[in-house]
Amino acid sequence: MDLGLKDRVYLVTGASRGLGNAAARALAEDGARVVITGRDERRVEAAAAELGPGAVGLTADNADPAAAQRLMDAARERFGRLDGVLISVGGPPPGFVADNTDEQWQSAFESVFLGAVRLARAAAASLGEGGVIGFVLSGSVHEPIAGLTISNGLRPGLAGFAKSLADELGPRGIRVVGVLPGRIDTDRVRELDALSGDAEAARAAGSVLIPLRRYGTPEEFGRTAAFLLSPAASYLTGVMLPVDGGFRHGF
Repeated sequence: MDLGLKDRVYLVTGASRGLGNAAARALAEDGARVVITGRDERRVEAAAAELGPGAVGLTADNADPAAAQRLMDAARERFGRLDGVLISVGGPPPGFVADNTDEQWQSAFESVFLGAVRLARAAAASLGEGGVIGFVLSGSVHEPIAGLTISNGLRPGLAGFAKSLADELGPRGIRVVGVLPGRIDTDRVRELDALSGDAEAARAAGSVLIPLRRYGTPEEFGRTAAFLLSPAASYLTGVMLPVDGGFRHGF
């Protein structure tokens, strides 16, 4: 199936590793050109080099108020166009209600929530008909995850923002989608499993709760994100798609 990605241009934030990187890789492998960002300059440059000549890496922090417009402008300057944006950011600190400090909440709000809002607003102003804005969110949009209180507080609100944005941008032919990863085998998930004191046992226990009985791979997540961002998904907007091996049992 041809997703129609050849020579289209996408900005993917938080893409030096993890889910953002997996999505950028899937886009690049199908012929798209990508601008990837991250906070660590050397890591971003290395990731872009691995993606090939159709990729460029830029250092940026989603929490920086000036980053959003700078990145939109850079994508157009480098490739002459911009067709879509995938907004991904590293997960906020784990912890229960009593554990997380005001400073952790504030920092996470700036990067996870407000940074994403700024990027989406800038993208909405930059994109034309056929453009797409994607958000990497979490299964916590639908159901809280124990020990991830900050994520539980911020991700559902961002999904609500995305749904509102889909309604507003639909008449302009711009789509808005969300991808809700479950237990995908990334560094972040392995770190969370290790907090239990026995990472292997935590993974085994988590896998039992998934109908497919395993964690997903970054490649599986990346291919799903690439499809949602592609012209092949041109009649999908406002959707929040779980990529979780069936973990979510509700409709």
